[in-house]
Amino acid sequence: MKLLEERILKEGKIINNDILKVDSFLNHKIDVSLTREMAKDIAESFKGQRIDKVFTIETSGIPLAYAVAEEVGNAPLVFAKKSKSLTVGDDVFKVEIKSFTRKTCSTVTVGNKYILKGENVLIVDDFLAEGNASLGLVDLCNQAGANIVGVAVAIEKGFQPGRGKLEAMGIKVHSCAIVKAFVDNKPVF
Repeated sequence: MKLLEERILKEGKIINNDILKVDSFLNHKIDVSLTREMAKDIAESFKGQRIDKVFTIETSGIPLAYAVAEEVGNAPLVFAKKSKSLTVGDDVFKVEIKSFTRKTCSTVTVGNKYILKGENVLIVDDFLAEGNASLGLVDLCNQAGANIVGVAVAIEKGFQPGRGKLEAMGIKVHSCAIVKAFVDNKPVF
């Protein structure tokens, strides 16, 4: 998606030649118009497929997942929680997920009444790098017996193994922008 690539070039910051910081428009301050365009791009990629739920992980994936849920016909949006809440009981599916950027592990949960057996679920997130978050959401869907329609992300770091891991499982992956490398402190698409 050219619009997203241009925005990454204009405002993205590369940290330690490893992390792409895009918090000025994607995951801290949200550009609503750009998010809507990414949602249209994702919806077009999965056009004609039944999507019963859109599934993401808190927090950064929620704005894009919300827009995608709306764009695919107002499918319900479900997000997995990274922290235990007093309102969440023991009737959950759970998985351990390592964060690439935070270098921490979190127990991630989703209520077992929110992702159901036989439902067609589209997983949406802001980034795909090593694939840990997406693979964790896949695991939660598998625990529920749901069907995974695919994984869609705003930005993929194509030089990391996330896509390969997902595609090896037979999962369709759609990225609005794929960064092939960081060269001279600039992303190359």
